[in-house]
Amino acid sequence: MASYTLDDIRSAADRKYGSTDIQVGEETVRLLNPLRLAKAKRDALLGLQEEMVRDDADQAALLSDAIRTVAQSETAADSLLEAIDGDLAVLAEVFGRYGENTQAGEASASHS
Repeated sequence: MASYTLDDIRSAADRKYGSTDIQVGEETVRLLNPLRLAKAKRDALLGLQEEMVRDDADQAALLSDAIRTVAQSETAADSLLEAIDGDLAVLAEVFGRYGENTQAGEASASHS
């Protein structure tokens, strides 16, 4: 029979569902995996993602809102968004990398 501590399980969850970390100057901004978010934030993220596919969507505003939703803190989101300075290409790249890391975590979890 296998026995685990809660700390063992937390460590495994951190490895599989860790954050996407972005260095901004001396600060590290953590974008949390959706599975690590409160349900209200997961629901908000899903709603934002659904809006992004609309033809008339304001992509910059939606991507900024998505970053605010998944950032570890409001201060961290502000710091990252200030550094990006409204550059849609950079916003898209940040969110794209976040999505890739999220899918990689989910894929590795499903192979366990």
